[in-house]
Amino acid sequence: MSTRVRALHPHDKVEDYLARGWFSGETVDGVFAARVADNPDRLALVDPANKAALVGAAPRRLTWADLDSESDALAAQFLRHGLTRGDILAVQMPNSVEMVTVFLAAWKVGIVVTPLAVQYREHELGIVGRQAEPTAYLTSGRVGEHDLLTPALTVCRELASVRTVLRYLPPDVSAEPVEGVSTLVAGPASATDRSELAAYRDQRGPLDPNDAMTICWTSGTEAEPKGVPRTHLEWLAAAWAGVDAPGIVADDVILNPFPMINMAAFVGLLLPWLRTGCVLVQHHPFDLPTFLGQIASERVTYTVAPPALLMMLLHNEALLASCDLSSVTRLGSGSAPLQPSMVAGWQEKHGIGVINFFGSNEGIALLSSPADFPDPVERAQFFPNYACPGYQWASRISTWVQVRLVDPITEEVITEPGVPGELRIGGPTVFPGYVRPDLHPMPFDGDGFLKSGDLFEIAGAQGQFLRFVDRARDLIIRGGVNISPAEVEGLIAAHPSVAEVAVVGDPDEVFGERVAAFVAVKPGTSLTLADLADFLQGRHVAPYKIPERLEVVDALPRNPVGKVLKRALR
Repeated sequence: MSTRVRALHPHDKVEDYLARGWFSGETVDGVFAARVADNPDRLALVDPANKAALVGAAPRRLTWADLDSESDALAAQFLRHGLTRGDILAVQMPNSVEMVTVFLAAWKVGIVVTPLAVQYREHELGIVGRQAEPTAYLTSGRVGEHDLLTPALTVCRELASVRTVLRYLPPDVSAEPVEGVSTLVAGPASATDRSELAAYRDQRGPLDPNDAMTICWTSGTEAEPKGVPRTHLEWLAAAWAGVDAPGIVADDVILNPFPMINMAAFVGLLLPWLRTGCVLVQHHPFDLPTFLGQIASERVTYTVAPPALLMMLLHNEALLASCDLSSVTRLGSGSAPLQPSMVAGWQEKHGIGVINFFGSNEGIALLSSPADFPDPVERAQFFPNYACPGYQWASRISTWVQVRLVDPITEEVITEPGVPGELRIGGPTVFPGYVRPDLHPMPFDGDGFLKSGDLFEIAGAQGQFLRFVDRARDLIIRGGVNISPAEVEGLIAAHPSVAEVAVVGDPDEVFGERVAAFVAVKPGTSLTLADLADFLQGRHVAPYKIPERLEVVDALPRNPVGKVLKRALR
């Protein structure tokens, strides 16, 4: 097993958190086994309604017993292809029942999954592959009209760590053989599958909950994505935030519109589903008519959506009148500040409470639920200040997560209301450190608190609230996906016509933000949006990073010391 993915938290910390009840000592495969034992014949998982367009297969519906059997079969296949505990499996698939099966099968063996956005092309695949050094690569083969297999093979030929490339298909899909690719087909486990898996697990013993189960990827303002390993310990601790805030129970039907690649999907939906045994409905890629149709047909009770989408829906009375949202009892949102009028509008017009989440791949932090903030305007503006004495909050993580505001220059802890400071968090929801600390400095202060890079201030009559002030970084968040401006700027700067470039987020009513590029061109040259898009596509850059707005300027605005004034550009 790679030393980079095992025993990630210090032993003393684990023992302390176990004693406090912050870590449970469980593993995710054990939580899943408990759900199977509870209700084996109950519906567990539903495919996207548009699955035929995604991968050429009919949507499927699996019970907990079905999912257990299919994940056993796949786990046995992993073992036969030489994958064992601690190996790293790169996965590039759209949301589907098969993607969940891959996760569960890997975790039964003890394989670490690094999920990759389906929009990744050779550029991004090469970066993450060189950092994570996966043992194997698994894909669905295609998503829509886009071929996932060819870019994967191109990159994997250059990665010495990759021993095998796998293609995992639904049971009703056939595909031509591809040299260098082993094709696996979803289906129930045989007696041989189950006996081989059981023998392996008996031989290796139980999983260590302090070993990594995922490596997700985060894009800050730095040019290269950072690998964020997560163990069973803090994933399962953080999962309670996604359970407690919306109050998810076994009778819920939850709809997942986020790619299953990072915190939004894991803490918001996947892990709460495993914790409670409710029904999980998959959705991919985001398509508003399909999304609304799934809510109506599956009788969805809870889902999560970007703030801009919720605002757009709220004000599109004709669209709302044409669809059936009567089953929805609450909504989750986050990734950007919520507008008070939006949160109040959903509650006052439709009786639906919007829950305000704030966190990152590195550390789940704050949440504002209707139980804690009955007033929707307050819920949009404030988060609980877990450090304020004398207050009890609805989610159990409020007693686990430690928060403080720190002056980023003096490093002094801020206790006065109205003084902006960097939010820093500690506790069981914080990750153990980047997978490549030699490439990315650890984002912890001297006390071990995670430096969020986001500015908050203390608010409320007793200092019981925290109010978001500003993003300390220039991160662009498009439909819940983080985009590094520095990375995109570096790619655009390679265009022969570009003299200088700055990239910012352009407000969008559906995705929250889209990528906008401000470019000063070299004398005697010109540049159009189509030219720029063609250039970046030729470099195999993920489509969501390609600017959707181009402003050609004489020069970028700068302050007296030469720093680009991105606030002015926004």
